[in-house]
Amino acid sequence: MRIDFFDDVLVKFIKSLEKQTIAKIMREIDLLEKFGHRLDMPHSKKIFHNLFELRVRGIQEVRIFYTFFGERAVLLHGFIKKSRKIPPRERALAMRKLNRLTGI
Repeated sequence: MRIDFFDDVLVKFIKSLEKQTIAKIMREIDLLEKFGHRLDMPHSKKIFHNLFELRVRGIQEVRIFYTFFGERAVLLHGFIKKSRKIPPRERALAMRKLNRLTGI
């Protein structure tokens, strides 16, 4: 499965993280590329109808929202997780990007 980034904001976010965290993110992206829709917990979790999160565990807990669009997975938005629940602002931003992508 092909993996695309929605915008450069996510790329810059990933590059700003610690090297160990970047390596873990790249591993999760590789798993998504390999397994696609079959990737499940603990690596991926469905958040909403067509919105999923890559779950990166470690010193820095990172979540990257993504969706499936045609024959590819599109990485939409990432953030450092600091609380148990997904912050509404982060989810809303991912949903706006998803809506822009799908034209809704």
